[in-house]
Amino acid sequence: MARKNFPLRLDPKVYEALEKWAQDELRSVNAQIEIILREALKQKGRDK
Repeated sequence: MARKNFPLRLDPKVYEALEKWAQDELRSVNAQIEIILREALKQKGRDK
C-alpha cells in the first residue's frame, strides 16, 4: 500500500498533546495520528 503525503495544519496545543501521547506509546506523531484515524473509521463503520 502506497502512503499518501499531505500537509496537515494543527493547533499547536493539539500537536503537543498528540506528541505526548505518541511518546507515551513509543510512536511517531504521524503513526499516532494514523492509529487514531483508523480507530475512528472502524468505530463509524467506514473502514475498508
